[in-house]
Amino acid sequence: MIRIRELHKRLLASLIIMTTILTAAGCGKEEAAVDALQGDVTLVVGAYSVVRDAFAELLPAFQEQWLKETGQRVVFQESYEASGTQARAIAGGFEADVAVLAMEGDLDKIETAGFIDHDWRAGSEGGMITESIVVLGTREGNPLGIRDWEDLTEDGVKVLYPNPKTSGGAQWDINAIYGAGLKRSEELEGTKSEAYAKSFLEAIHANVESLDKSGRASMAAFEYGVGDVIVTYENELRARIQQGVPYEIVVPKHTILIQNPAAVVDKNVDKHGTRKVAEAFIAYLHTEEAQRIFVNHGFRPVSPVVKQETSGQFAVPEGLFDISYLGGWDEVRKKLYAKKGVWYQVLAGI
Repeated sequence: MIRIRELHKRLLASLIIMTTILTAAGCGKEEAAVDALQGDVTLVVGAYSVVRDAFAELLPAFQEQWLKETGQRVVFQESYEASGTQARAIAGGFEADVAVLAMEGDLDKIETAGFIDHDWRAGSEGGMITESIVVLGTREGNPLGIRDWEDLTEDGVKVLYPNPKTSGGAQWDINAIYGAGLKRSEELEGTKSEAYAKSFLEAIHANVESLDKSGRASMAAFEYGVGDVIVTYENELRARIQQGVPYEIVVPKHTILIQNPAAVVDKNVDKHGTRKVAEAFIAYLHTEEAQRIFVNHGFRPVSPVVKQETSGQFAVPEGLFDISYLGGWDEVRKKLYAKKGVWYQVLAGI
C-alpha cells in the first residue's frame, strides 16, 4: 500500500511538472509571436557615395515614420561606394534590399544579372529620386576666371573628375563634356560633329590631375587642395557651400541633366522577407518631406510640388540637355564606354 501511494504521488508530481512545462512552452510560443510582430526588421541599402550625407538625415526620418505606422523598428545596414562598384557588388551577390545609384545604367546591370524583375521605371517619376546637373567648382573667388568648358583646356589649369570605369558620377561628367562638344559643334558647324566632341573631351582630359574612384573621393581630393577646377555634381558643391566652404559654382552654357534612380532588389527582398518595408522606403524617398531633405543637401527634386517650391534656387542653363541628346544610355555605353569607345580612345591617346 505504501509503495502504491508513493507511486501515485510520483505520477501526480510528474503530471504537474509536465503540465507546467507545456503551459510554459505555450506561453513561450505566444511571447515569441508577439516579439516577431514587434521586433526589428533589417533593411540593407546599397547606395552610391554621393547620397551618404542626405541619407544620414533621411534614414532616421523613415525609421520614425515606419515605427509610428507599424510599431516595427527598422535597422538599416548601409553600404556606400562608387555607383559602378556598388552595382557590380549587388550583381555579384551583395544582398542589398534597395539599390540607390547614380544612373539607370547601373540598375540595368543588376537587372541583367537577374536580381531585379519588376519594371522599376514604371514607378513615380520614372524611378528617379533626385536630379542634378554637371557643373564646375572652383576655389573661393574663382582665381583662374573659369567661365565655361573651354577654360578647362587652357595650359596650367588642373582639372579633377573621377574615373568612369568605377564611378557613375564620372560617366555623367564625361557625358556632359562630350555632349557640350556636340552642342558647340552645332553652333560652329551647323551639325553635330562626333570628331569635334572627341577632340573637345581630349583637350580637357589632357589637364586632368587625377582620376579618383568615386565622385565623393574626387571631392575629397579637391578639399585637400588638389586641382584648380572640379567637374562634379551641382549638389556636391551646394552642400559644401551650405556648410560654409567658400567654393564657387560655375554653370556651363551646355551641360547635362543628371537623374538618379532607386529600386527594390527583388531577389534579395524576397529572400529576406523585407519587400513591404523596402517598397515603403522607396515610396518615402518620393514624398515631399524626403524631397525637401534632398534639396537641403543640394539635390534638385523630382517631386512636382517641391520643384515648384524651389524653382528659384536652381539655375537653368541655356543649353541644358539630357541623356536622350546623346542617344540614350544604350547608345552612350556603346559609343563612349565600350572597349574601343571614345573614352578609352581618349585614355589611349588614339
